[in-house]
Amino acid sequence: MSQAAFRSGFVAIVGRPNVGKSTLLNKILGEKIVITSDKPQTTRNRIQGIHNVPGGQIVFIDTPGIHRAKSRLNKFMVEEALSAVQWVDVILYLVDGAADPAKETGMIKEVLSGVEAPVILVLNKIDLFPKSDLLERLLAYGDVYPFKEIIPISAQTGDGVEQVVELVHGLLPEGPCYFPDDILTDLPERFIVAEIIREKIFRMTRDEVPYSVAVVVDSFKERPDGLVAIQATVNVERDSQKGIIIGKRGDMLKRIGMQSRQEIERLLDTKVFLELFVRVSGEWSENSRMLKEFGYSS
Repeated sequence: MSQAAFRSGFVAIVGRPNVGKSTLLNKILGEKIVITSDKPQTTRNRIQGIHNVPGGQIVFIDTPGIHRAKSRLNKFMVEEALSAVQWVDVILYLVDGAADPAKETGMIKEVLSGVEAPVILVLNKIDLFPKSDLLERLLAYGDVYPFKEIIPISAQTGDGVEQVVELVHGLLPEGPCYFPDDILTDLPERFIVAEIIREKIFRMTRDEVPYSVAVVVDSFKERPDGLVAIQATVNVERDSQKGIIIGKRGDMLKRIGMQSRQEIERLLDTKVFLELFVRVSGEWSENSRMLKEFGYSS
């Protein structure tokens, strides 16, 4: 009896901001490699998560939320997402299942215009609306685009997630194992550390502050005793934002540092000494040189 073919390929996870793309990727991988928050536009870069299944390897690509971009930073984020759908093997288009399908129609048609890869519509957050509404929503989306399949899930609880993985695997072409089977992402540790710090700022500050923050890891050194010493700079756009990040008597910066250090230690499985600095880099989100310096340029 012939052995089943090994299937592998790249799968883009796309959709509006805050529909659960990063939560879905983390749930599939069984580990947190992508930061999340309840604020939209948390994800800024394309992030690859590697998931091995019997007879295959799936490289999921988490993308920034697609929205009407105005700033240079936001335009970069949207370009990251839109360019991904042009070359992947399968597309997962996520929508908030509790949202009005009529409001999604235009965006879906625009994003998927000219796309050749099979598209699975993933109706997320089904735990947040009555099950009696599900059929009506499925039928509404079925008229929008010739989706390969429409799957209702809850990325938060995991309901339906395994079904998504199985369907994706079946749609992938025969191919090689692109990455070693013992890694979850090809991201460098420095990138993940910077993202963890940024996530804590997203979760602990308010208003425009999180959107004006860029974190750069300046130094990452492993000492002979195994301790990892990290220095990172939190860049903001205005003095008032710097004051909020630092807080009274430095309390906010200490809390950000403590929570970041605890998560980084879990990631690296070793003790960490973390130093955070705050710098005002005026209007960095509109400055092409600084965007490139902070890792936001193609």
